[in-house]
Amino acid sequence: MPRRSTLATRVAEDLRSEIAAGEYAPGDRLPTEHALSARFQVSRPTVRTALQELEGLGLVRTRHGVGTFVVEQPAVRAGLERLESMTDAIRNQGHEPGMVYASRLRRPLVPEEAARMGLAVNTEVLELRRSILADGEVVAYSYDLLPWEMFPDDFDPSSLTGSIFEFMSTRLGVEPATAVAEVHAVYSEHVGWGPEAAAHRLFVLLNQLHYDASQRLVAYSRTYFIEGRYSFTIYRTPSGAGAPLPADGPELGR
Repeated sequence: MPRRSTLATRVAEDLRSEIAAGEYAPGDRLPTEHALSARFQVSRPTVRTALQELEGLGLVRTRHGVGTFVVEQPAVRAGLERLESMTDAIRNQGHEPGMVYASRLRRPLVPEEAARMGLAVNTEVLELRRSILADGEVVAYSYDLLPWEMFPDDFDPSSLTGSIFEFMSTRLGVEPATAVAEVHAVYSEHVGWGPEAAAHRLFVLLNQLHYDASQRLVAYSRTYFIEGRYSFTIYRTPSGAGAPLPADGPELGR
């Protein structure tokens, strides 16, 4: 038997529909609890619960003593289940992907990096620093380390542009097949570069080791996704259910 909707859920659903219809734009303040209580003819605790439901969905944010405001929705949403180029994930959602390389540097690994990658200290790598864009807006900053042994002896780092996954496949014959990832929340004033870097302090960090089909390490990436511009979903099933992943869902990788 379907669960009966509570009064708070009904209020939340009505407000959610109005936000989706554009009646409240990002940054707009919703009416006060008192005004919503009178409009929906429910108690203020019921309104408060409804607003908490909306906040849990990431649609609003309440600033105590100030009010409840509509949150700007992320430009990109991605799933963590499967491995795909960020460029493709952005394009698949109807946005124009872009990438700006801040630097490309051949250098030896330091001990902390070598330990993380399972390689010898001083192993040479190609260090990349990139800004990831969607419709011209920066959505992430990425630090990437690629073992230099994958590249030809005469390789010019400046020739690496665009998607790393695409470059590996078309230029190096390397296909990333699996990845081991850690996800962290990060607050920092020292992530990123470029004219707007100082405006961003809250990030979701995806720490990833990428391997090919033979389990050879092909890349180590630390990608800082700007909170509010790039969000993640995880498709979960009961243990042992073995439900298939959505065939057309957006995915995340390099």
